[in-house]
Amino acid sequence: MQAWQGALQQSPDLAVARAAREAGAARAEQASALWRPTVALQAGVSYAGSESNIRGASFTAPGLGSASGVAFDTSVSGGAATQATLAIRQPLFSRERSARAEALEQAAQAAEYEWAQAEQEAMLRTAEVYFAAALAAERLRLVERQQQAVDQAAQQARDRFRLGDRPVTDVHEAESRAAGLQAERVAAQTQLELARQALSDMTGQPVTDEPVHLPGELAREALSTLPDWLARAEQRNPMLMRAQTHWRTAQAQSRATGSALSPTVDAVAQIGRERWAGDGASGSASQASRQHAVGLQITVPLYTGGMRSAQAAEARALVDQARAELDRARLQVAQQTRAAWLDLAVGHHQTSALKAAREASLARLDATRVGLQAGDRTTLDLLNAENDAASAELALSEARVRLISRRLTLAALAGELDDTALQQANAQLQPSATRR
Repeated sequence: MQAWQGALQQSPDLAVARAAREAGAARAEQASALWRPTVALQAGVSYAGSESNIRGASFTAPGLGSASGVAFDTSVSGGAATQATLAIRQPLFSRERSARAEALEQAAQAAEYEWAQAEQEAMLRTAEVYFAAALAAERLRLVERQQQAVDQAAQQARDRFRLGDRPVTDVHEAESRAAGLQAERVAAQTQLELARQALSDMTGQPVTDEPVHLPGELAREALSTLPDWLARAEQRNPMLMRAQTHWRTAQAQSRATGSALSPTVDAVAQIGRERWAGDGASGSASQASRQHAVGLQITVPLYTGGMRSAQAAEARALVDQARAELDRARLQVAQQTRAAWLDLAVGHHQTSALKAAREASLARLDATRVGLQAGDRTTLDLLNAENDAASAELALSEARVRLISRRLTLAALAGELDDTALQQANAQLQPSATRR
């Protein structure tokens, strides 16, 4: 759990997924904003001129009578022009806007699934690196124990050779095995240093000689049936859920472009003012106008140069692609779930067999030591028994690690790998001195 807490803060993959998750949350807000009204203010100032000529107008004014054929001329040849417009638009109907909103919502959901998948993969990777370091330490411990026993056997062989009780070949065999174990010890030490450095890189914690723990005796747990695990993976696997969101997004885009005519309807309101002031043909002059309008605006694309039909064809192909990717992901998840479940189903039998093999190898080792003292066994028999006992113990530790790893993998495939599952695995770990 300490390694996971460090990886949670240190992992660059999780940092990427965390940022993507935050971006996804913003996409959900964007989807809601697409159907909210927009308000825009446009204003400007410029140096401009304006001229208008009206002929044949009719004029009527109180006290002035009426006249026909009146002409009006106004001009501002150069001066300041200002304009300001406030516009409000409320979308009411748009296939493309609906598709875009759904795509943004699906993208937000996909970001959540991506985060869940990245978090579970980081958990599995942390466990993998941790157990690699633990097994490397166990391998070195067993090599050192075996080397100590072989060194002792070599010394005994030399002593008994001097007394004429053993042939010189026993001395040579013991010394040869001791030299080989020395080389194995150097290799095991190097592997341990590399594994500890990898663990440090992942967790951000310094490299130390603090022992890491391996699983002890694992209690056999009731395992649900394979169809049950397949159903759980179908419903909650993050990779599968993300593929489903991509398929739904492609379907929405196809619906948006599938119709030959796709009108948009907006409610619009606008108020504006324009004014020119400056010198004109008749001296100082100014012009001002105000406009306001409230209504509906309908836009129907009649011809887009083939763009819309091409987009519709692309959208249909993308639906087929997304569907194929979903089927591929479903098949992949089912295969992985089946493999993990079968590994677990037989894993306890394998560990039981390896535990019995370890007990048998230890009993054989004890018997060989007694037989060597009695003269019924050779030094080579003892060396082989020492090697078999160390190999059996390491194989049992590796099998127990594989069993726990498969439990975590199966939980991840079903979308159920979390801190609780990791804590349950952590509770199975024990120091080497207390393992059975």
